[in-house]
Amino acid sequence: MVNSKTIIWMSGQEIAAAIRIGELSPSEVVEAFLSRIDQVNPRINAFVTLRADEARREAEEAHKALKRGDRTGPLHGVPVAVKDNMPVKGVRTTWGSKLYADCIPEQDYVLVERLRQAGAIILGKTNVPEFCLIGITENPLFGVTRNPWDLDRTPGGSSGGSAAALAAGLCPLAVGNDGGGSIRIPSSFCGLYGLKPQLGRIPRWPALPGWETLSSEGPITRTVADAALLMDVMSGPDDRDYLSLPAPAVSYAAKIEDPPPGRRLAFSMDLGYAVVDPEVAQLVREAAFAFNDLGFSVEEVTPDFLDMGPDWVNMVAAETVASLGEHMEEWRKIGYKPYLDFLWLGDQLKAVDYVNSLYRRKEHWERVYRVFEQFDFLLTPTLPIPAFPIAAGMGPTEIAGQSVGPTGWVPFTIPFNLTGQPAATIPCGFTKERLPVGLQIVGKRFDELGVLQLSRAFEKARPWRDQRPAL
Repeated sequence: MVNSKTIIWMSGQEIAAAIRIGELSPSEVVEAFLSRIDQVNPRINAFVTLRADEARREAEEAHKALKRGDRTGPLHGVPVAVKDNMPVKGVRTTWGSKLYADCIPEQDYVLVERLRQAGAIILGKTNVPEFCLIGITENPLFGVTRNPWDLDRTPGGSSGGSAAALAAGLCPLAVGNDGGGSIRIPSSFCGLYGLKPQLGRIPRWPALPGWETLSSEGPITRTVADAALLMDVMSGPDDRDYLSLPAPAVSYAAKIEDPPPGRRLAFSMDLGYAVVDPEVAQLVREAAFAFNDLGFSVEEVTPDFLDMGPDWVNMVAAETVASLGEHMEEWRKIGYKPYLDFLWLGDQLKAVDYVNSLYRRKEHWERVYRVFEQFDFLLTPTLPIPAFPIAAGMGPTEIAGQSVGPTGWVPFTIPFNLTGQPAATIPCGFTKERLPVGLQIVGKRFDELGVLQLSRAFEKARPWRDQRPAL
């Protein structure tokens, strides 16, 4: 008999397999996680809206389907946490904003449709920063989310609620989206695996305006295999999203154990401009060069990448102001106060400023492309720092004794939202204060499978899933 303490730390694949063979019932699984949420969520504030009654009912229906011998999907009876900027039919979806405090969508997000079709049970919605604009998780509607590894620190953002829930054992699988690091940041801060797929691999619909050429939907998981399974479920075209890509040629889950397509790995500690905390640098360097022992060739490089942080800010600020439109004045009164300077910037930008940022984006891609002409993958720190105190607000202004700008603590994530390439963060160690650190793996265009395969090779050599916060 599997008890509830065991269930909450099982992977999504393990839960799905146990349900298929009758070792667990969907109801037992749902009850185990709802009980854990009751115990832990008040301390971390990861879930902001629960579907407790609906989840229980869907679990009973899932059990009846198994007894009837119905055909079931790969996630049959498995609970999933969904970020609160993803519409779920009939469930409050707020984007972390008082403007949408009472919004009840009439349609599921494409990603949610596909999770349901695969048999998943949506547990509830997880917290986000207002409109997902920053790399922490706090908003005027639900307040702050805390990192399970240290309750005085941020879990990152903007998928911080999803990552905190998963790290705390409140769900076995979670999903998020990433327009500047919003999957990779909280996954790194919370000791999880997070994959930003190729832009367009998973459709975005229906969505608020903005982020169309920056944001990718993706998985946050405890294992690489779970991420591959979610990618199989969520990937593929949908005509409602004109940027969505054709279906992948193979199953990610079926090919996860195969060797990646290349052995040449570039490693950069700073991309030519970033400042990194020495303790983080030591852990990341050791992890990157550990690939040599796995049969890969790792070469340290000094690329001439552009620091695209200011241009990314310009683009996001302009798109945010444009998307708010007639609601702008109302939002100024009730929105997240630290955003006011950000809104001022968006108001001041001219069309030529926005277009110049687009031109620099093209130049940035050309410099990134030159690295991938010589190498199959690029390794970097995911973040230059471990999770910082909530009291630090939207992020540190100094790293390793050097002043940094507003995007100085996310210098490794933003570049690959601008190029659209797949990029993942994998746990690679802990600081002396027992805070997780992540190593980023960046792949060539459209090569999510290679990123997953390289991640799996690292996971087998240096497993991390048994590392848990002491809540």
